[in-house]
Amino acid sequence: MRIVFALILLVGLGLAGSAAYMVMQRFNEYEAALAAERRNQVPQIETTEVAVAARKLEFARYLKPDDVRMVKWPADAVPPGAFLSLEDVIGTEGQEPRAILRDILPNEPILPGMVTNFGEDAGIRSRLAPGMRAITIRVDVTTGVAGFLQPGDRVDIFWTGDAGGKTITKLIFEKIKLIAIDQTAQGDGMTPSVARNVTVEVSPQIVAELTQAQRTGQLTLSLRGVEDVAETGTIEVDQTDITGVQTIVEEAKPVCTIRTRKGAEVIELVVPCPVE
Repeated sequence: MRIVFALILLVGLGLAGSAAYMVMQRFNEYEAALAAERRNQVPQIETTEVAVAARKLEFARYLKPDDVRMVKWPADAVPPGAFLSLEDVIGTEGQEPRAILRDILPNEPILPGMVTNFGEDAGIRSRLAPGMRAITIRVDVTTGVAGFLQPGDRVDIFWTGDAGGKTITKLIFEKIKLIAIDQTAQGDGMTPSVARNVTVEVSPQIVAELTQAQRTGQLTLSLRGVEDVAETGTIEVDQTDITGVQTIVEEAKPVCTIRTRKGAEVIELVVPCPVE
């Protein structure tokens, strides 16, 4: 009897396990069918690779290869002008880099308006060496080398003004670098124009000295040659150096007088001064 009961129990357990297995298999088939149906209902989105900032990119820096990465972007939502390859934004080997025109946030698409063309910089701020400052000097056709100045040139600066009652012209600074002419920081060297303002790169101390010099006299720029790096030294001239005629100031002769009274009238007479 016990053997029959054990056989019945084993058969029941086998049938229950087989039923559970069949139910699980049917459930998995049902889940797979639902997943396939979902995939068929959701359309596949077409994507395009777009160049984005790999990190925060700061204004005036030059763009480097590791500043950019490519990400997949919905093809129908690509920003106009977006760069679609690293070569488009970074350039080929040996090509001059682009400069960044404004801060770009991480993962923000890089667009043409955010960077310069290859080889261009981001303006005056990107041209200033560490610790240097920009200051503008007023010039005209005579003080500004008749319009032949270009950004990147170096000039000597002369000051003309009053010193101790004499008008002098003095060399005050040498080899000062021009970084902009009027509103232009790029020069083509082919089309001279008369500038009204030039911007130079100098130290903060020279900024103060140039400001004082402009207020107390007139500044004249003298263009240097490309390879001229020699120190000129002290130069100071006045009118005597130009004409060769020295102004002699005669000493005023003393005048001696005496007063006499004639009735109610007082008369002042000039007389020889006594010899000392």
